[in-house]
Amino acid sequence: MSFPMVRHATEADLEAMNRIYNREVREGVATWELDEWSDERRLEWFQARNPDEEPVLVVTFGGEIAGFAYLTKYRGRRGYQYTRENTVFIDPAFQRQGLGRLVLSELIERGRWMGLRSILAFIDTENVGSIELHRALGYTQVGAEQETGRKFGTWRSSVELQLLLDRPDVE
Repeated sequence: MSFPMVRHATEADLEAMNRIYNREVREGVATWELDEWSDERRLEWFQARNPDEEPVLVVTFGGEIAGFAYLTKYRGRRGYQYTRENTVFIDPAFQRQGLGRLVLSELIERGRWMGLRSILAFIDTENVGSIELHRALGYTQVGAEQETGRKFGTWRSSVELQLLLDRPDVE
């Protein structure tokens, strides 16, 4: 029997990650990116990340990369050092099987270990599955942006969800 597993991504995972991402560029709304990423761009992105500050995780099932998730620094200013934005992509063949919950839960735990206070998610309003997943893990809606993006010939709107993590006050 095969069980899903979450682990840190490696360079060997980048091709599968890019396949999942580029499908979403072409067909989905989990990203408003309009241009597919080359393998070189994905490698540069991966190598530019510090895994202690911006972890990248993959979820595997049956030996296959079923999805990935990562944390990104928020707004790039030191005052936001305890906040990250999360991103989650699950291959459609593996959706609605609990893998998004598994990888996002692990990402949240990494955020706790990192001493974060807040994790944000900006999600297309039509991506109901992702909104429900985040809400099930304790995120609450704190904002909305109307028609700030354009994809597939239509204006796109998003909601901003936030999870506050317990942590002692810091200086």
